[in-house]
Amino acid sequence: MIVVKTREEIELMRESALIVSKTLGMLAKEIKPGVTTVQLDKLAEDFIRAQDALPGFLGLYDCPSTLLCSVNEAVVHGLPTAIPLKEGDIVSIDCGALKNGFYGDHAYTFEIGEVAPETKKLIEVTKESLYVGIREFKINNRVGDVGYAIQKYCEDHGYGVVRELVGHGLGKKMHEDPEMPNYGKRGRGKKFIEGMVVAIEPMINMGTHRVKQLKDGWTIVTSDGKPSVHFEHDVAIIDGNPEILSTFAYVHEALGITSNEEDEFRQEALVL
Repeated sequence: MIVVKTREEIELMRESALIVSKTLGMLAKEIKPGVTTVQLDKLAEDFIRAQDALPGFLGLYDCPSTLLCSVNEAVVHGLPTAIPLKEGDIVSIDCGALKNGFYGDHAYTFEIGEVAPETKKLIEVTKESLYVGIREFKINNRVGDVGYAIQKYCEDHGYGVVRELVGHGLGKKMHEDPEMPNYGKRGRGKKFIEGMVVAIEPMINMGTHRVKQLKDGWTIVTSDGKPSVHFEHDVAIIDGNPEILSTFAYVHEALGITSNEEDEFRQEALVL
């Protein structure tokens, strides 16, 4: 069952989402060769708690960490390790926060130093596909419209779209209805209505769409060992149209990136 949110509840969700956004922005300054994802995990937990919030992942489904850190061929759900990041790696940092009874859930894929041009292209296309999908999240469209848009965009670039893992509704629970696949057919699936909030999160592979799970019971990797990229935003339908509750602006500021990619999905300018 889809749980529709009031405007007041959406504003509480925005607060939770922005805590995650700020956490990712803080981490952006720390991610470099030699740093371990265990170190990043501790920084994130301390930062979230300092915002009077709780780490959204820690303990959820027995998750042992605040962050899920997926390096190179890891798609999602990578557990933090003591292995140092190295030049040329990529790492998806997925993070959640719980405040005022509502979750924020948000992810960004970071480059470690100089990455291979083909990997940089995969990052670029996956990030673009996130906004391609968000444009379809509007009143009277359906789940399949978002999935189709993301799938077509990425497959037109020759990439594999993960099937086994999907986006989801978001609210007082981390995972609510509806599931939001990154593939599908136009006009299929549940219809979008005012007040819906979802996490849209393309998980796109350089090679095959097929994945497998490691023995740790968490980490999902590509079957062919090629890189995978993951981006995620929390999005609400307000006045019939998509509005992003999370933001990459803090990450962009930390990395010196100038971007207006989120402008079309905000009713008001974001004040950092």
